[in-house]
Order: sequence, then C-alpha cells, then structure tokens
Amino acid sequence: MNSDHQCVAFLQWVLPQLHMRWPGFRRVRRQVCKRVHRRIRALGLTSLDAYRLYLAQHPDEWETLDSLCRITVSRFNRDKALHELLERRLIPQLAEQIRQQGTQTLRIWSAGCASGEEPYSLAILWRMQLARRFPDVDLMILATDADPHLLHRASAACYGAGSLKDLPEPWHKTAFTQSDGQHCLHTEYIEHVVFACHDIRTRLPATALHMILCRNLVYTYYTPDLQREITQRFHASLLPDGFLVLGSHETLPDGCPEFTPLPAKAGIYTKCLAD
Repeated sequence: MNSDHQCVAFLQWVLPQLHMRWPGFRRVRRQVCKRVHRRIRALGLTSLDAYRLYLAQHPDEWETLDSLCRITVSRFNRDKALHELLERRLIPQLAEQIRQQGTQTLRIWSAGCASGEEPYSLAILWRMQLARRFPDVDLMILATDADPHLLHRASAACYGAGSLKDLPEPWHKTAFTQSDGQHCLHTEYIEHVVFACHDIRTRLPATALHMILCRNLVYTYYTPDLQREITQRFHASLLPDGFLVLGSHETLPDGCPEFTPLPAKAGIYTKCLAD
C-alpha cells in the first residue's frame, strides 16, 4: 500500500471521530496528509500506525490532530457572483429593513473567517458602494475562526498581492496602502470588524444577526448530524428574514426545514418564521 493510500485509510478512520466526513476531504487530502506526516516526524514516530497508537495513549493529541484537519483557502472578493448579489440585493434589503424598524446596526457574522479576507471584503463593499445610500445604518461584522494564528494575521490586516487578485482595482487602490511588499488595509475599513476565536461546533457567539456567512466549512467538512445541530443554532441566532449564506456548491442537509433557499441562488437561504 503506497503512502497516499495509507493516509487515506488513516483519514477515513480518524475523521468520523472528529465529526468530520471523508468526502469533503477527498480533494484536499494531500494538504492534510502533509501536516499529519510533519506531526509524526515532530513526535519522533515512524509511521501512521505508530501515530494511531500514540493517539490511543495520549488523548490530548486529538485536539492537535483536529487542528491539522482545518482547511483554509481565502482571498478578497473570492466569489464575484456572491459579492454582486450582496451588493445589489441582500445587504440593501437588510439595510432597508433596519431603517424601517428604526434600529441602527446591520449585524453580520463571518464564521470561519481565516485570515480576514471575507469580513474585510464585506467592509470594503459597504463603504465603497452602500454606506452613502444608508447613512443612518452602521455595519458591524463579527469574524470568527478556531485558529488563533490566522486571527492574528487577520488583525494585522496586511496581505500579499495574491490575496487581492480578485478585488476590483479601484477598491484595491482606495482601501489599501502598499508597504514592503504587503498591502495593508486602512483603519476605516478595519473598524467595522471584530475578531474572536471560536470553534463553530460550540455554542454560537452572537444572536440577533441579520446575516450569517458560513461558506465552505460546516456543510463541506462536517457530518450531517453535526450540520443539522449547527443549523439549528444558526436559525436561533438569525433575526426574521435573515440570510444564511453557504458556499455556492453547498446545501443544507435533510431535516432542516427552518430555512428556505432563494430561487436560483445556490447556497443562500432565508430564515423561515415559526408557524
């Protein structure tokens, strides 16, 4: 059995014990396998079988293994079609509701925010395109991730050119300052975002939200039972008519009747009201 097959067998054994599903990892297995083999070498072990035995003898190691299975691929304005929909329809609709209700703050949660590209993209979109239309509405984005190292990078708000390649050039020039090969976001965009360390599998960090973005995380990598559990929490945290935004290729699992998909808008749902 070659090394790839051995690692696949290892992942198929370990992932269900972490409430994760193998199909979500099929395309990214080599990235995870490299991390696992690096960890095995760091422990002075010689094989995956030896690592299995180490896990049995050292239960705390499961937490480290869990962190090795986190997949992060992020850049600014990564999904152009979604950002156009957010600009044209979803965020203006929510802002108008807030205005009519006499409240002031549009509250969005970016779950699994990695290095901050998604929440900062929303902040740039708001200030560039929408803030002048809704001067009486403030934007607050809660951005969470389970990896404190990624959150540290996010708080610094400085990025390489590759992270900005999908951002419109005028936005890039207006929102960032270039220094020593890094592109650093201006303070007025950063102030819209609050970062917090949070594992999506635990109790949610906020309620009364207008929108939750949980893209390419829960509904790709976690088991259906855990997906349903987290979906129930999302529903409880969203305000009526709030939006739940998944990845464009993700869907809610069966047994989640509390959300209605937007027609022809892949991965976007509205909260259903109780009967």
